[in-house]
Amino acid sequence: MFKTFVNAFKVKDIRVKLLFTLLMLVIVRLGCQIPAPGINQEFVKNMMDSLFSADGVGIFGAFTGGSFERMSILALNITPYITSSIIMQLMTIAIPKLEEMQNEGEDGRKKIASITRYVTVALALIESGAMAIGFGSQGLLTEYNALNVITVIAAMTAGSAFLMWVGERITEKGVGNGISIVLIINIISSFPEDAKTLFEQFVLKKSSVAVGVLNAVIIIAVVVVLILMVIFLSDGTRKIPLQYAKKIQGNKMMGGNTSTIPIKINTAGVIPVIFASSILQTPIIISNMAGFQGGAKAEGWWPGWAYIWGEALKFMNARYWFNKDTFIYTLGIIVYIVLVIFFAYFYTSITFNPVEIANNLKKAGGFVPGIRPGKPTSDYLNSVLNYIIFIGAVGLTIVAIYPYIFSGLFGASVSFGGTSIIIVVGVIIETVKQVESQMLVRNYKGFLND
Repeated sequence: MFKTFVNAFKVKDIRVKLLFTLLMLVIVRLGCQIPAPGINQEFVKNMMDSLFSADGVGIFGAFTGGSFERMSILALNITPYITSSIIMQLMTIAIPKLEEMQNEGEDGRKKIASITRYVTVALALIESGAMAIGFGSQGLLTEYNALNVITVIAAMTAGSAFLMWVGERITEKGVGNGISIVLIINIISSFPEDAKTLFEQFVLKKSSVAVGVLNAVIIIAVVVVLILMVIFLSDGTRKIPLQYAKKIQGNKMMGGNTSTIPIKINTAGVIPVIFASSILQTPIIISNMAGFQGGAKAEGWWPGWAYIWGEALKFMNARYWFNKDTFIYTLGIIVYIVLVIFFAYFYTSITFNPVEIANNLKKAGGFVPGIRPGKPTSDYLNSVLNYIIFIGAVGLTIVAIYPYIFSGLFGASVSFGGTSIIIVVGVIIETVKQVESQMLVRNYKGFLND
């Protein structure tokens, strides 16, 4: 591995790309440490303790790499861009005009990318404005006035736009996957602190060396198994064989070649987990922002409704899952699992169209061996797809809930979860493949063959 890394640096253009990417990531991490102007850091600390104690912004905190907890100039980080990209992807399916743009080739994709940037800035303005105005009067700002509100909104919006620009520059001049690389560096930034916490909690503080060593082995084994499972989910595919009919064009016999349709096991990626977590966390976040926590009586609430709502929030709150003192609330994870599986099917259904694929194959003279072209082919693809989606959704669910199990049963408190590991492993695999392809062009062995 080290040898191939050295070989990569021997190639000037790859070395420049790697160093440029590294420089951009250093700038990103420095920006995450700079507090936004006019922010009351004491209030931020108390607010974050309240929100994170309810597990309301776990994913958001991981995605922003700690910048949100500090309310830095990059507090929103690239989350507006991620949200904007998901919205545009869904709108491309729902709005015919956008679908036409996407089918126009490179020019159409550039137009959609431009719209995505504008939507990103709009979302950043809305989110920063909501925080500055909503929390400003409660103590977020040192002085709650129009100037400070505008300054915070401008700083955070500019920070989000800057990171979007950084991501695009890494894609253009670096190793590729710019936005994804910015995202994983944010997630990875919390790993050292989490490793230190686990070491102190399960190894250092144990009564005997043997118990500490056993705990360390178990932790490493769990992480290795989890990473292997994520690699399988990220890289595993079901290849459907294709055959193309022979036909005569002029004096030549054309066609007759074979190919495959690769269907990824985890067809929807990490989107189902993000959607499911967001749906469960949104009521918790809103309730905490409104000053209503747990089953406490809130002003204007009838005590009975306050109690019912408080209990409902506990079922949605992952902090109560698998905890021996509050084990009844673990039933809430059933809703979480159902949501993950539902969104796996839903998201795949809007991004993968078996009918369109079957029609394109029929026009090109292609067919699945043993399956008639047209509707029988689309029905066959649907049946295979439904089977694959279920396997991928189950695997995705296992990876997603493992942190909740260890946190509830053993009190393992870490900031990253299954969602973070899925993203990190997936992006690393894709980035290594891109570097590998560039290495192979120059007759180098590459990372994957070491």
